[in-house]
Amino acid sequence: MVLEKYKQKRNFKSTPEPSGDLDLAAAHAKKQGTEKSRFFCVQKHLASHLHYDFRLEHNGVLLSWAVPKGPALDTKTKRLAMMVEDHPIEYGTFEGVIPEGYGAGIVMLWDVGTWTPQVDDVDAALKKGDLKFTLDGYKLKGSWVLVRTSGRYPGGGNRSWLLIKYKDEWAGDVDIVEFAPKSVKSNGDFEDILAADKPDVWVSNRPAKGGEAGEMLAKIIERAAALKAGGKTEAPAKKAAPKAPARKSAAKPAPTAKKKPAPATKRGSKRS
Repeated sequence: MVLEKYKQKRNFKSTPEPSGDLDLAAAHAKKQGTEKSRFFCVQKHLASHLHYDFRLEHNGVLLSWAVPKGPALDTKTKRLAMMVEDHPIEYGTFEGVIPEGYGAGIVMLWDVGTWTPQVDDVDAALKKGDLKFTLDGYKLKGSWVLVRTSGRYPGGGNRSWLLIKYKDEWAGDVDIVEFAPKSVKSNGDFEDILAADKPDVWVSNRPAKGGEAGEMLAKIIERAAALKAGGKTEAPAKKAAPKAPARKSAAKPAPTAKKKPAPATKRGSKRS
């Protein structure tokens, strides 16, 4: 059944995540035959650990991989991507707080756009474990590939993949997750998203306890509470979010590191 694993893992009475409209999934699956470009997104998710959820629309759902370190623009960097359950199309624009249960934490819409397969048969490519595609998002662009690792990495089996950037004009050594850490939907960070929601939800029952994620979450809760106490109850001015996941988002050039100007020298001074 479509989205069966997704639904089994969640209690929709306690989570703000979309439950998944099967009619919408069927409509998108049918539309796929007429449009080659499809929706993709990357959601930055602070739960029991910080990771990036990479999602590609296919057959009416979002194929999903959890990428612990996030995408890399450097072609020499291979990012581990663990395949997880398919997500509903509506999840592609979700941003907010999951107060408890599976995936409890903060979800940020980190990037969004369209993807185009560079193969004739996506299902065959997935079965083979070698899916080539192009991305046209706010932060991620150009040619990429997902390659299954045959169990060489933790988790093993069919779940373990690598996300790799191909060499093109959008490749480079800029650390994109550090260079562009904020939301493309709200232009905020985790504390802004939490402050716009309910920072007091986790005061006595934090989803992440101990470790690096727990320390990060504790600081975020503190900053979010301060933001809300200071009268800032909403995230910063929002950018226009995509009207529907299947539509192509406006693209922005990938950021590049700017060169610092050389320091000015006094007239007539000698250089060493």
